[in-house]
Amino acid sequence: MSCKHIFVTGGVISSLGKGLTAASIGLLLKQRGYRIRMQKLDPYLNVDPGTMSPFQHGEVYVTEDGCETDLDLGHYERFTGLPCDRHSNYTTGRIYSNVIARERAGGYLGCTVQVIPHITDEIKSAIRQVEVGDTEIAITEIGGTAGDIESQPYLEAIRQYHQELGPGNALYIHLTLVPYIKAAGEMKTKPSQQSVGILRSIGIFPEMLICRCERSFTQEHRDKLALFCGVRPEHVIEECDVKNSIYEVPLDLAGQGVDEKILRLLDLPIRQLNMEVWNGMLEGLLEEDRREVEIAVVGKYITLRDAYKSIYEALTHGAIAAGVKLKVRMLESEEINPDNVAEKLRGVQGVLVPGGFGIRGVEGKIQTIRHARESRLPFLGICLGMQCAAVEFARNVCGLEGANSTEAVPGAVDPVISLLDEQRGVTDMGGTMRLGAYTCTLKDASCARAVYGVTEIRERHRHRFEFNPRYRAVLEEHGMVVGGVSPDGTLVEMIELPDHPWFMACQFHPEFKSSPVCPHPLFAAFLKAAAVESSDDR
Repeated sequence: MSCKHIFVTGGVISSLGKGLTAASIGLLLKQRGYRIRMQKLDPYLNVDPGTMSPFQHGEVYVTEDGCETDLDLGHYERFTGLPCDRHSNYTTGRIYSNVIARERAGGYLGCTVQVIPHITDEIKSAIRQVEVGDTEIAITEIGGTAGDIESQPYLEAIRQYHQELGPGNALYIHLTLVPYIKAAGEMKTKPSQQSVGILRSIGIFPEMLICRCERSFTQEHRDKLALFCGVRPEHVIEECDVKNSIYEVPLDLAGQGVDEKILRLLDLPIRQLNMEVWNGMLEGLLEEDRREVEIAVVGKYITLRDAYKSIYEALTHGAIAAGVKLKVRMLESEEINPDNVAEKLRGVQGVLVPGGFGIRGVEGKIQTIRHARESRLPFLGICLGMQCAAVEFARNVCGLEGANSTEAVPGAVDPVISLLDEQRGVTDMGGTMRLGAYTCTLKDASCARAVYGVTEIRERHRHRFEFNPRYRAVLEEHGMVVGGVSPDGTLVEMIELPDHPWFMACQFHPEFKSSPVCPHPLFAAFLKAAAVESSDDR
């Protein structure tokens, strides 16, 4: 069977949840036995989001093969359980870079290089990358909103692709907004009509509308949308805000037969839907009679929740595994100091310090970690969180008062954290860090070994600075255990304190490999330790 394609576009406003909707559709089709792949095409000019501020773009998601991507790929992986790769995310910057490189190499000799056909051909080539192997259905999400100048080449490319594939082989799904005007007491379909009108004017005719709304709409609204948007009434789908969790979205869509309707439009057999595991996960997540556990997340980008999207989701997964109800206290590390740290963390049962870049807020993270260590609060440090834990221990336990990271203090007296050797000659910022999955060997009898239950793991990295091996001996002499190292033993990947109830930190990003039906073992163990703390009422 040749690969079928679903193209997901958005209209009216941004942040409607195209990524969640696409991921939910992917899950439903996968659970009907279809082999799927997912992809996001982003219209911004950056080659990837790696150099963008988390305050602008949210977190940078990292794939196994070391590609820095849009955070929607996190939704794809968490919902479907299928890995993404560098072909799962293309940007305008990457598309144009490829075309310009080819032009400089003489690939278009005799031609005037233009948006059509050369840029659109490159976009179609990117789409074809997810047809590889035995893929039966490819789902491609188009970033941006219908009407954006930046999105026009992508819309033209999928118009051409749909036409080339022919009837029954491709499908347009348009996610739109049906707002409720409180003062008028009415829901309005006009914004959706206008959004679809923009698509129709360039030759894209959506076969299905998924309508985000705050409250259910009537049959009259459905019929009106169908009439003015050229869509069959049964293909106008309501997507109201879910009550408790984003993981309810697939069931909401399945309840309206979205997956069955998609398969009919693609001329594919309707196989049995198996959501047993997903339903079991949701039952555990929504169980009311669970002890509440509060975790403090002390970070540098707290004001934008999406900056730590995978962290929050992985904590939720860990809470499912631990059988507890999660409460998150989000704290800005820049606002924490020795005088207020105890009060800021009063009442929490665990502390997580996530990654970040630059000097801002680092001392607040270090003060947080000291409090967690000395008050024996369960602690999990990730990336910069591990580096701060090493610096804190060096200063306050080993007596190295000048301990620091050379990222924060280039001339640090004791550079416990320093630049990777291979990074010393690097001048470009984009795509030059230690990225992607690397193997880590776990020490026998360590907490890390007990948590993972295996001797070797592969986890995803995104950083330039590392634990300085010159300081390993002195930290170990004072009680710190190196629980995980690179296979050659040179790079410290995990540290822990055996005389603490639960104190672990890792250089990698475990949150990128957690899902609701398969919680990451580090987060599961951390939440279980926090649950013990909660039961002790300390």
